[in-house]
Amino acid sequence: MIEKNHPSLSVGAQCRLLSISRSSFYYELIGETAMNLDLMVVIDQQFLETPFYGVQQMTWHLRNEGYVVN
Repeated sequence: MIEKNHPSLSVGAQCRLLSISRSSFYYELIGETAMNLDLMVVIDQQFLETPFYGVQQMTWHLRNEGYVVN
């Protein structure tokens, strides 16, 4: 959609025409780490069993499972 080497329009001009910011054009999505994805699965499973767990109880559960969290 945006050509970096366009002969007459700079990247900034192309972004203005498309109504997007230049920073969003250059931004590259990093995604979640494997550790975060593993933690999310464990938290989801535990939450389905004990939806009344708060932050402290969930932290305690994760530590008992061997995860280093605070």
